[in-house]
Amino acid sequence: MRCGRFTVFAALALALAWVTGCSDPSDTTTAAAPPPGARAAAPVPAPPSEAAPDSQPPHARSRVLYLGDSLAMESRQVLADRVAAGGRATVHSAPYSGTTLCDYLEGTARDSLVPAGHKAAALVRSQRPQVVVLQFWGNAWAYTPCMDSIPQDGGSRYYTRYAADAKALTEQIAAAASSAGIERPRIVWVLQGPDAFSPDRVRRVNDIYRDRAAAGRDVVADAGRAVSPADARYTWAQRLPCNEAERARPGDCRGGLTPLHRDDDHLHFCLAPTTKNPRACPVRSPGIERYCAAIAETVDAVLRRPGG
Repeated sequence: MRCGRFTVFAALALALAWVTGCSDPSDTTTAAAPPPGARAAAPVPAPPSEAAPDSQPPHARSRVLYLGDSLAMESRQVLADRVAAGGRATVHSAPYSGTTLCDYLEGTARDSLVPAGHKAAALVRSQRPQVVVLQFWGNAWAYTPCMDSIPQDGGSRYYTRYAADAKALTEQIAAAASSAGIERPRIVWVLQGPDAFSPDRVRRVNDIYRDRAAAGRDVVADAGRAVSPADARYTWAQRLPCNEAERARPGDCRGGLTPLHRDDDHLHFCLAPTTKNPRACPVRSPGIERYCAAIAETVDAVLRRPGG
């Protein structure tokens, strides 16, 4: 069902992306496809968000920058609330559905779904964050033009290119911090949850993130483990046994299980239907809560470190 894997289902997935503005390849709802050769309009994001300030003086609080694709788009408000609740930082987010690492790179001649002012380096210069959280599923398909038509099942070409873009993005973030006169922010690479159709792809993408974090003395947040079976990290599941917090909320726990995905969407964690304009998820969704809790815990650990 993934793009480049099965032609029929790929066409259905592309159709959904065109209609909904959602741009990850595992969507399965059908819709009318655009004419052959037509370019889809770039997804329209919600305005970058920041968590409301709490009682701590603003000057005492760090800044976290949250960038990424539709998983970042749907989880942006929950993550902002989680981080703000810790009292150490506020979150400025600028996610764009359908994007991948190269969309946030400056100075490339390729088409991009991210405007110049929201490139990673540009936001580091303007926001001056202490932490940059990067949430990327690994998009590479017809609506991710900066990947130069390299598909997710493109073998070594895909992984070589993806690793190169991860390195380039790290370097641009570091250079932007230097030019802004601030310390290089710590980068949190978000490890992805299981891919329902290609488990090995996510495993290899996560390995790239681990390697990049180790090379840059950065960290990973294993949010994907929070939405995986306890004994099977890369096995996809629509529902998982409820945790303690979910059992305390009847709406989250149904027959001992909590729902992570809708029946018609094997990738996203928002339990509300996808809309034409990408948005933060408007309903409580256990998958998003789990995912963001793991990221926020890692961010808090980074900020607790001396000089962190």
